[in-house]
Amino acid sequence: MQTNISYYQDKKEFRLFVSNTYPDLIKLKKEDDKPSFNALVLKIMPEIKKYVNGQLNIAIKKGHFPKNKIKADDIIDQLFIEIYDHIDEVKQEKDFYLWLFKKTNELLEDSTVEEEFDELFFKNIDDYSKPEWDAMQENFSTDGDGHLLMIEELDDISYNHNDYTLNHVFIEDNQKALIEKIDKELSAEEIQNHIQMVLYNLPYSMRNVFELFAIEQLELEEIAKIRNNTLKEVSQLLNDAKQALQASFLKRFA
Repeated sequence: MQTNISYYQDKKEFRLFVSNTYPDLIKLKKEDDKPSFNALVLKIMPEIKKYVNGQLNIAIKKGHFPKNKIKADDIIDQLFIEIYDHIDEVKQEKDFYLWLFKKTNELLEDSTVEEEFDELFFKNIDDYSKPEWDAMQENFSTDGDGHLLMIEELDDISYNHNDYTLNHVFIEDNQKALIEKIDKELSAEEIQNHIQMVLYNLPYSMRNVFELFAIEQLELEEIAKIRNNTLKEVSQLLNDAKQALQASFLKRFA
């Protein structure tokens, strides 16, 4: 089964890098050296832009606004301003990484329209047949190769190719047989495409918590801080997302 260890190591390295920039950014702001400040922030932004693109991609797919109305660069430009104007809110170096994601989420929420949740999808997720799941996948994969590419081209490094695996969905020891069966029958791409399609149909709160946990490798306590939720709320959202994904795999592939 694909684990993508190097990806997770990169996330940890990125978090360490962001934290380590904090003292230098504070120093540069005190010196009123905005050009050097922005040059250092610029080194952080490629990874943040991947996250922003992923969020905007779904909003565009759902028809909340036209493709060119809001771009990732618009959010990133505003984030530069937010960081310079409000970095003094961060009290410790270790808090800077979470603060950065919190600011990014706030900018995204201000820029996008609150999506309507298809309650029937979540309620009926145990009842969809394999042909119905296959039809949903076909409808979802509008670019012809199974990837949802609404903002950036496939070879653009700013596009966030979320490497979802079965490890993100199934965690119980008694599910090992099912994991092995699905893993044997499906390619890594097929697994990723199915997870993306199901997440697309889930409410934003569930999808966002799952992505922050699985892709950004954040702890539940950290996600709660970023989203202004309680730990109990975040835990329930993640559990609901995983249960929905598990049910979909069972119905479509088991």
